[in-house]
Formats: sequence, C-alpha cells, structure tokens
Amino acid sequence: MQSLKSILDNLLRRHGIDRAIAQNKALIIWDEIVGQSVAENTQADRVEHGVIIVKTSSPTWRQELFFQKKEIIRKFNTALGKNVIRDIRFI
Repeated sequence: MQSLKSILDNLLRRHGIDRAIAQNKALIIWDEIVGQSVAENTQADRVEHGVIIVKTSSPTWRQELFFQKKEIIRKFNTALGKNVIRDIRFI
C-alpha cells in the first residue's frame, strides 16, 4: 500500500507540476543561495521554463553576477535536488 505522500508525488510528477513547484521554490531561496550582499542588490522576479529572471540594482551587479552564473545555477540545482534551473537572465 502506497503512502499518501507517495501518491501525491507521483501525481505531481506525472502532470509536470513538481517542476513548477521546484522552479517557484527557487524564487523563495534566492537570498539563501546568493548571500546577503547579492540579495540586497537583486530581486529574483520570476522563473520561465527553467530560466530565473533577476532584477539587478545596477549594470555593475549585472556584469558581476553574469560571471558567477554557472556557480549560482549549480547551487540552485543542488539545493533543489534536481536540475530545475538551466539559466539565469539578469535585467
């Protein structure tokens, strides 16, 4: 007999909802992933098809974060337990 959690997990996975939940969780944990200094100068705005859209306070921050993009993506996917985030777009 399956547990209710197992049944719900299977249902969410079959309908692709688990991916949407994980993507939205990425918005919630943005500050934790990037740290206080970056969080004070950015805002994770939304996730579209595995791409996080992040507003930055200045072009300088945008450029600095561009160079850190691969590491931030790796941290996200590690924290989320699966490859959910494939790119970050800084605006």
